[in-house]
Amino acid sequence: MDANAAIITPMLTVVLMHSPFLGPSSMRPLADELASDGVGVLLVDLQMTVNEAPVHQRLIGAFADALEDAGVAGPLVLVGHSGAGPLLPGFAYALEVDVAGLVFLDSDLPTPGRSWRETVDPALVSQVKASVRNGKLPRWDRWFDSDPLRLVPAGLREEVRDEAPEVPWEFLKEQRPVVEWSGACGYVLLSPVYEDAAARAEELGWPVERLESHHLAAATSPSAVAAALRSVISRL
Repeated sequence: MDANAAIITPMLTVVLMHSPFLGPSSMRPLADELASDGVGVLLVDLQMTVNEAPVHQRLIGAFADALEDAGVAGPLVLVGHSGAGPLLPGFAYALEVDVAGLVFLDSDLPTPGRSWRETVDPALVSQVKASVRNGKLPRWDRWFDSDPLRLVPAGLREEVRDEAPEVPWEFLKEQRPVVEWSGACGYVLLSPVYEDAAARAEELGWPVERLESHHLAAATSPSAVAAALRSVISRL
């Protein structure tokens, strides 16, 4: 990367949103890395808003309240990891401060007015639905045959695991906010799973950075992710 591309204006605040299926500890190493580089950063804790439906509405309301309580002024760049990515336009719309851009961090792109289950393979919907108990999805780390948290350092791993909520199945059935965003966007790819989203971002003319890593790289390789994020933000 060009060293000049890593410069972020001191006036800018980067707001990090963790996946609804994880907690803020999954993004804390990235937040700490950005802060150590002199970047204004706010890590939003949205854990308690995903315990009951309507999840999208609760998430967006809690996000707006958190930023108001933090007293941050614009311009902001909103960064959404994984399941938070498609909600970024809704988050931006809920704010009264200037949002300079959105960055999707290893996530799907927005699908306004469509639910998750309308956008994925029906076989995956059936597989996920079969895991539902008492209306709740299992914790994210239990969705897979092997533990996805095994790559996270031991101390942080247990914190990430403990924070992972049992999200209502209704969340995946809820229509995503019908909010169109015409402002600047960028994309940081961490894992091959989201290559199609990164490719689509390139087609749209967005700045894109690719890392050969994994979905939780913000927790395990914060320096590399921070560099990629700074590069994208500098080109918004």
